[in-house]
Amino acid sequence: MTEASRSEHADDTRTALSSATIRRAFLDHVFHTQGKPPEHASQNDLYQALAHTVRDRLVQRWISTSEAYLDQPSRTVAYLSAEFLIGPHLGNNLINLGIYSEVEAAMQALGLDLEQILAQEIEPGLGNGGLGRLAACFMDSLATLEIPALGYGIRYEYGIFQQAIIDGMQVEKTDSWLRNGNPWEIQRSEWAVQVRLGGHTEHYTDDRGRYRVRWVPAKTVVGVPFDSPILGYRVNTVNTLRLWRAEATEAFDFPTFNRGDYLGAVSKKVTSENLTKVLYPNDETEQGKELRLEQQYFFVACSLQDMLRLLAADGMPVSRFHEKFAVQLNDTHPAVAIAELMRLLVDEHDLPWDEAWDVTRQAFAYTNHTLLPEALEQWPLPLFGRVLPRHLEIVLEINTRFLEAVRIRFYGDDSRLARLSLISEHGERHVRMAHLACVGSHAINGVAALHSRLMREDVLRDFHDMWPEKFTSITNGVTPRRWLALSNPRLSRLVTDAIGEGWVTDLERLRALEPFADDAGFREQWQAARRDNKVALAELVRDCTGVAIDPSSMFDVMVKRIHEYKRQHLAVLHIIALYHRIKSAPNLDLAPRTFLFGGKAAPGYEYAKLMIRFITSVADVVNRDPQLRDRLKVVFLPNFNVSCGQRIYPAADLSEQISLAGKEASGTGNMKFAMNGALNIGTMDGANIELCDAVGADNFFAFGLTAPAVYALRAAGYDPAAYYHRNPELRAVLGLIQQGFFSHGDPAVFRGLFDEHLRHDPYLLLADFGAYVECQQRVCEAYMQPQHWQRMSVLSCARSGHFSSDRAIREYCERIWRVKPVPVHLLHRASGTPRHADSGIRAGKGH
Repeated sequence: MTEASRSEHADDTRTALSSATIRRAFLDHVFHTQGKPPEHASQNDLYQALAHTVRDRLVQRWISTSEAYLDQPSRTVAYLSAEFLIGPHLGNNLINLGIYSEVEAAMQALGLDLEQILAQEIEPGLGNGGLGRLAACFMDSLATLEIPALGYGIRYEYGIFQQAIIDGMQVEKTDSWLRNGNPWEIQRSEWAVQVRLGGHTEHYTDDRGRYRVRWVPAKTVVGVPFDSPILGYRVNTVNTLRLWRAEATEAFDFPTFNRGDYLGAVSKKVTSENLTKVLYPNDETEQGKELRLEQQYFFVACSLQDMLRLLAADGMPVSRFHEKFAVQLNDTHPAVAIAELMRLLVDEHDLPWDEAWDVTRQAFAYTNHTLLPEALEQWPLPLFGRVLPRHLEIVLEINTRFLEAVRIRFYGDDSRLARLSLISEHGERHVRMAHLACVGSHAINGVAALHSRLMREDVLRDFHDMWPEKFTSITNGVTPRRWLALSNPRLSRLVTDAIGEGWVTDLERLRALEPFADDAGFREQWQAARRDNKVALAELVRDCTGVAIDPSSMFDVMVKRIHEYKRQHLAVLHIIALYHRIKSAPNLDLAPRTFLFGGKAAPGYEYAKLMIRFITSVADVVNRDPQLRDRLKVVFLPNFNVSCGQRIYPAADLSEQISLAGKEASGTGNMKFAMNGALNIGTMDGANIELCDAVGADNFFAFGLTAPAVYALRAAGYDPAAYYHRNPELRAVLGLIQQGFFSHGDPAVFRGLFDEHLRHDPYLLLADFGAYVECQQRVCEAYMQPQHWQRMSVLSCARSGHFSSDRAIREYCERIWRVKPVPVHLLHRASGTPRHADSGIRAGKGH
């Protein structure tokens, strides 16, 4: 906390930042908020009291931010995302407020352990992986850079499932993240909105002779906003994450209850609340697809109505919506917002179609996050029309007008019309949401240089031909506040002592560490900090799995969503190869390794769940073999999440980023590992390419086919069996699996994983196996030279500055959103009175 910021608090003793004031406020909340004397408070009571103590210190900034945005009208970023994997709030807010040491001292004075209190927080599981984690990093950077922004999403009652490993297999358990309440959110019932679903449309002519459409819904639900403060680092800006919960218009039917139909009396409440019950309901059934579409529409409909409320509060007409809001679509999940804004402008606010379309296209921008065709959402036309009848009409109208422009631009190219159409005509007709996002946005960006190039040349090539000026590339980034300052205090202190604390908001300053890579004394301190992190992770692994791992071994880590294209099974093939080598030559000189895996498989993704079972089965054999003498250990750490990641990234020696080239859009785990001093082994895929360029090829273990080589190999006719026959080690490895060596003698258990690979190897495991194993040998040789490895570790961190989410957000602001910072000055409200005596009360206008 800067001295200027502290002085601004001088008149508000209730929320002062001194250790003594924090201690008094904490005890007040234990007594008055939790309703207990301190000696009877539970660990959760202590967490809740401390969270409220810290939130009190955010609220003044939060209100000041809202007032600043009213006093200085500016363009606001509206970030629409189905996921916000925000992570635990408390520790991050302590770092951003600059009071971590003050709070720690306050707790110590009371005989309490801050780390134990922090561990009580149940993190919101409002995301599945990289998409939601990126959204959280972006919200942190938007606030830190003082950019007016609102994050809009869904307040899932149950987040991503809790993962347990039972008999080696993933078992999904309910994630009841709200069971102890959420001290960070404030319910804003006064800003609730109504959302319509289903029904039919009626076309008519109004009393002024204009053609109109009326949507007659089958049901209506209420969207209630819950706001959480997102504080920037050492600034007064507190932006808002606004998440929507679905409620029934009438939660209780009293006449039905009186007739004795007790379940029927609350049936509307149950049905309505299903909308925001769970993150990503399984869409293998028709009902699941319908619920997921309703879910996506619900949150964008709520959000757009909220934006229109804020627009009216600023006294601006709807025709200037795009001047007030830069609306970013985080992947295709919120793409139906384009049709919804058109409906609101045309049907509800009487704008002519062409004017409404111009406003819409100037307001929206679209981030594409995938190169996998199956991940580009499509909705069956009958389903889309049943859930959103008016929106289907609007999409069809958009498509008709768009295809007319295509006919003129690409005269005589009928095949291009079919490829560009918003409606897929192959088999069952579908609404293509990525196409809608491209047509309805003024900007389309990829998230890494390779991804953006492949997007332009392949996945969205026809749209690039139509509008090359729309396309740009912005490489993802991660926030150094959570992923270095908070999660790795040992290394952070060392870095700050060496180069100052400016790196926290200007990560490029880490470059100043480069000379220290050749300083033996510094490298020794660096290694000591990293070893402490490894000891801490070893304790976590033992507590969670019962497996004892050696902190002096190389921690070889692969934590990410379980998916075929990410190729966790390739990493396991290498483990089996090492196991086979040691069993064949017991005196082989290899660096001891601990292989650590983590990640969740989608509940309906059976192949991915089989991959987890494969990892745990190999671990069971390797860890029990006395001949290995702890030279190899394999661990699957269950329920990987943000909290877990904060322990893993600082302790890793080697990070596995081994997706098939051309499949990973970006990846951000590689960035978190690098800035914490881990080295990466990876293919030239996603952001790996830029990371390798940044840290230097000598400090990145690159291997495998490049994206052009993958395309060429497939074009030439890829024969996986040829790789199998000419690689004896690969034959030995697959032979052990096929014999049932890792499945208690039952060869059928993993037959589905590898038998098909000899005929059809979609992610080219066999083609990359030899190069991967050879590269891992180079890793081993480097690790066996500790001084050399430590030097590479320092350089990996020092050269990771480009991968800050602050840099990414600056690029979005300059190239897509056209927004500028709005500095926030604290309101002086010691008694809660407005800053301006004549300002009165501006009800209902706050962000």
